Amino acid sequence: MELTHFDKTGAAIMVDVTEKPETLREAVARGEIHVTAETMSQILQGTAKKGDVLGVARIAGIMGVKKTSDLIPLCHPLPIGKVNIDFTADEDHLRVICTCTVKTAGQTGVEMEALTGVSTALLTIYDMCKAIDKHMEITGIHLERKSGGKSGLFVYREENHA
Repeated sequence: MELTHFDKTGAAIMVDVTEKPETLREAVARGEIHVTAETMSQILQGTAKKGDVLGVARIAGIMGVKKTSDLIPLCHPLPIGKVNIDFTADEDHLRVICTCTVKTAGQTGVEMEALTGVSTALLTIYDMCKAIDKHMEITGIHLERKSGGKSGLFVYREENHA
């Protein structure tokens, strides 16, 4: 498989999508942040000094999705139709799991937008809780699923990355 973001001379290029048909596209990305018990408690009880950690992180994730083409040099600006940022608190493993779903009708996919949304949301949790816990660790950011476009359906398989 050849890389699409390089021309014949090896120079970086933005892929020409003008001839591609517009299709419904969706991408789901996931990642997590590991925290201490005290940090988890403050996140869940809403007692962190900077306020509603997950509420602010949700807005930050949405903003990250919308700004993806400003951050990733060869990424096309896209009309985003839907963004959903969900958090799951896994108290047993002291982690907050973030899932970002992005939808559009367009000529290129929204994988980068979903990955940027997760990353931005998790970085915001770190920022809001760093006074409590500088040992937080953001891990496992990956594409869970994508649909639409020429390549069709992709579903992440854990066994391929173990």
